[in-house]
Amino acid sequence: MGAIRTPRGRWIEEGLRALADGGPEAVRIEPLAQALGVSKGGFYGYFANRDALLDEMLDTWEQGVTDAVIERVESGGGDPRAKLERLFGLVRDAVGEPVTGTAVDLAIRDWARRDETVAARLRRTDDRRMEYLRSLFRSFCPDEDDVEARCMLVFSLRVANPLIAAGHGTRTRADVLALTKDWLLR
Repeated sequence: MGAIRTPRGRWIEEGLRALADGGPEAVRIEPLAQALGVSKGGFYGYFANRDALLDEMLDTWEQGVTDAVIERVESGGGDPRAKLERLFGLVRDAVGEPVTGTAVDLAIRDWARRDETVAARLRRTDDRRMEYLRSLFRSFCPDEDDVEARCMLVFSLRVANPLIAAGHGTRTRADVLALTKDWLLR
């Protein structure tokens, strides 16, 4: 009986974890194999080289924050406000996720500052996310300026909320985010 192979997805997920922890320089085959508890030989059964892994990691991230999120939001049905509520919940719940979490998103943004190919992919992904938000807000906001402002606020909160250290007086961060959500959906 042959050895059980580590699934391709585990290599990608571990690569995204390493990316979130230390940037693209931290995505190295040997440390990934050690983290997975396997030999690095299995890596080459799935990927031609490290660049191929990095590319698939970006594919997985992009699909996870666009298509997968949109499918989950849309599959629940309801009007656009209900879909936005669902989207906000999914984003809140994904904060620590290995593929769609904030740490991976921030690591890719940092990487994009130094790599034009990654920057182009990030722009495409962000444009897709913003266009989906626009499609939902347009259904109840007739003013295109209002739509764009709401989308920018939602997206900015998605990216920057973990970086904001400000307190909110007697309110918790969750209270303020709930107030913000209610304001955005009015």
